[in-house]
Amino acid sequence: MGSNGSMEFLGYRRENGRVGVRNHVVILPLDDLSNAAAEKVANNIDGCIALPHHYGRLQFGEDLELHFRTLIGTGSNPNVSAVIVIGIEPVWTGRVVDGIAATGKPVEGFAIEGHGEIAIVANASRKAVEFVQRASEQQREPCAMNELWVSTKCGESDTTSGLASNPTVGNFIDKVDPLGATTCFGETSELTGAEQVCATRAASPEAAEKFMATWQAYMDEVIEPHKTSDLSDSQPTKGNIAGGLTTIEEKAFGNLQKIGKSTKFIDVLGPAEAPAKGAGLYFMDTSSAAAECVTLQAAAGFVVHLFPTGQGNIIGNPIEPVIKLTANPKTAREMGEHVDLDVSGILRGEMTLDEAGDALIDITLRTCNGRLTKAEALKHREFVMTKLYRSA
Repeated sequence: MGSNGSMEFLGYRRENGRVGVRNHVVILPLDDLSNAAAEKVANNIDGCIALPHHYGRLQFGEDLELHFRTLIGTGSNPNVSAVIVIGIEPVWTGRVVDGIAATGKPVEGFAIEGHGEIAIVANASRKAVEFVQRASEQQREPCAMNELWVSTKCGESDTTSGLASNPTVGNFIDKVDPLGATTCFGETSELTGAEQVCATRAASPEAAEKFMATWQAYMDEVIEPHKTSDLSDSQPTKGNIAGGLTTIEEKAFGNLQKIGKSTKFIDVLGPAEAPAKGAGLYFMDTSSAAAECVTLQAAAGFVVHLFPTGQGNIIGNPIEPVIKLTANPKTAREMGEHVDLDVSGILRGEMTLDEAGDALIDITLRTCNGRLTKAEALKHREFVMTKLYRSA
């Protein structure tokens, strides 16, 4: 429970009814050429955050659709109060603006072509002042657990991850799922070796079949074309091996502990796809790279992230607060400035898994109420777009 003894939290209710736990004004570049202008606006106006990235020119097909889905989803996230979109030309800029506008939140687009960067930065800065002042007057209100969307991923896993920190997240999900929370896990490649067991955790045969098809597509489209390459540096990673994980199967079964003992996933989402079947646990087809995965989950609308780590991943996100927990006492001691919750007491017999799950609920609700995570305090704002294939 939260520090006030309640399972409620204080959130910002948006125009479409969704609830956020942060109140960002985002300056969102459409493409890599617009990064500089977006960063200049954020530098001019206090209270804004720019999200520079490297893509957005000459993409096509599903790669382009994912690009738009990620940008629109990022701006639509309930943690965002208002958005300024800056692009090099007006048509694609307008597409992102229209997608975000469907949520009802304030959004304005500026295209550099035909105007020049200096004029656009000036005009966008004036609008940013308006958006920031509006955001500064918005107030939090009490919200129930059934309005909370939580995503999870693990990183720099070791033996302590599967034994304690990942099961702590699983205990959290088992406790909040009956209360109507919406949760999400992913990391398609890191379920390799445990994929058939994962499929048994589906709530329906349809969801199980969809999961196996998603996992197989990864094998066919990513692994099979590169089967002659040495993949040993990727799965498991050097950090995983240093932490005692010698095979992808060991890593996968530890990873699977994050969904608990009783909760079943109700659907499979594409990258950055928002849930559409109501509250429950979802699997999202994501990269196992930390920043890419969290960026995709934030773009799907999740407002707080749980990140168990063994060896000490330091990931953050600009709009979705990332709560890091570890059960590795060495990591908790040597990298404590990155760790929000130390559950190493489980391995020493000083803390039960149930107590650890309650502690994670408590710190999650405190974070929802405004407590900064370590990643936020350290200004970790990793925003990494997923690119599927080469540009035209």
